[in-house]
Amino acid sequence: MRGPHNIWRLIRTGATFERNGAMAPILEAIDAPPLVRVALRSLAWPFKWLGVKGDPALTPVTRALNALGPAYIKFGQVLSTRPDIAGEDLARQLRVLQDKLPPFPTEIAKASVAEELTYSSDVLFSEFGDAVAAASIAQVHRARLAKTGQEVAVKVLRPGIEKAFRKDIDAFYFAASVFEFLSPASRRLRPTEVIRHFDKGVTGELDLRLESAAASEFGANTKDDLAFQVPAANWELSGRRVMVLGWAEGTPIGDNAALDAAGHDRVALGARVLQLFLSHALRDGYFHADMHQGNMKVAENGDIIAYDFGIMGRIDEYTRRVYAEILYGFITRDYKRVAQVHFEAGYVPADRDVEEFANALRAVGEPIFGMEASGISMGRLLHYLFEVTERFGMETRTELILLQRTMVVVEGVARSLDPQINIWHVAQPIVEGYIKESIGPKAVVSDLVKTLRILSRFGPLLPGMAEQALIARTTMADTAPKKSLGVYALVFLAGMGVVYVGHWLWLHVS
Repeated sequence: MRGPHNIWRLIRTGATFERNGAMAPILEAIDAPPLVRVALRSLAWPFKWLGVKGDPALTPVTRALNALGPAYIKFGQVLSTRPDIAGEDLARQLRVLQDKLPPFPTEIAKASVAEELTYSSDVLFSEFGDAVAAASIAQVHRARLAKTGQEVAVKVLRPGIEKAFRKDIDAFYFAASVFEFLSPASRRLRPTEVIRHFDKGVTGELDLRLESAAASEFGANTKDDLAFQVPAANWELSGRRVMVLGWAEGTPIGDNAALDAAGHDRVALGARVLQLFLSHALRDGYFHADMHQGNMKVAENGDIIAYDFGIMGRIDEYTRRVYAEILYGFITRDYKRVAQVHFEAGYVPADRDVEEFANALRAVGEPIFGMEASGISMGRLLHYLFEVTERFGMETRTELILLQRTMVVVEGVARSLDPQINIWHVAQPIVEGYIKESIGPKAVVSDLVKTLRILSRFGPLLPGMAEQALIARTTMADTAPKKSLGVYALVFLAGMGVVYVGHWLWLHVS
């Protein structure tokens, strides 16, 4: 339930950060201006006693986020992949939020399994161990199927998580509405739409049947991807609050020491993580949207194993082409083309100057080239991009929020594996390949075939449509302009011709 009562939630957020000693480290990590630091701490300090006291075993920021609930934990997970923004120490501390949160008792998990699947866990599994990973929404148990002896991962939602997440999301909606009211200029960023988009993603994550479907579709799309694995879902043993997947055995991709000890090439892994994400987003339009270190392992043979498919992203073909052209323009340093694509897609109001926008984009892109990733301050870069978008009146594209957020996370993972990675050099072959396939002459022919196939489906309707048109023609008033029946005959014949051509292409062209 959204409303002013959420003021309490926002006050308690600031108070919790202050009470757990997290306010100062966060402001220090983001290099907040002195005036902002004084203002925020002055507002939070009087309410410090209202804050939630977190687990003293955790570090201050991790303790505060964990105490505040699952939505805040999600934020911490994203920040943990960006040491260039949060700092190495804070990012390392926040990684415990990915899959090392305190688990709920195994007996409660077994009870959830029995309630959801109607059979006791002792009947379904010959082994059912304690939680091996516990995150903000669910935890995972290693088990063995009684029927087949297969090792599996059993994912179980936390008790009461749906209600807890609803409270957090409601507070976010309220904060967004207050933000829009106090700062009219912020409305172009559509903060309420951003929260609604996040809300939709979380709702899907709270239904494990949808995650099973996501694992199935993602696995089918990527089955031919080199050195990449997706565990298969067990549909027979999956429900709304319980899901069973094949067990993923490997080294956590966030443990550099263990990767080195196992002889894995971290430079190659960093490049592959980034290229896999781009391939899935551009080629398939369906990508893993939560690719942090806690959701990937490296198999003994070097394959990357992805799991936890609660948050998946989907973008249509037109948006993929726009996104690819923008990326390709930055890679080739063709800022004029990048600017034109923004205007053609309607991302920038038509009354703005293309040349001026291209020049502003050049100021964003040029510092990147010729530098290693470790030399780039993403914090300053994102700040400048925000200024550019504000200057040119660009609105937030809600359909790209998940893609942009995931790109930030994936880049952070790649950089944790290889601090010297140059994301543009790694991305170039994937983007160039997609450009050739989707925008060149072959793509034009493919688009034409798809269009004719769609038209061919209307073949059975064309005679009736022509008859209705003729009937309507004969009942028109005498004052209305008259056209010969020959025109309608030509239209009908042309339509039938399109249908027959489309049908032939459907059968003979793939």
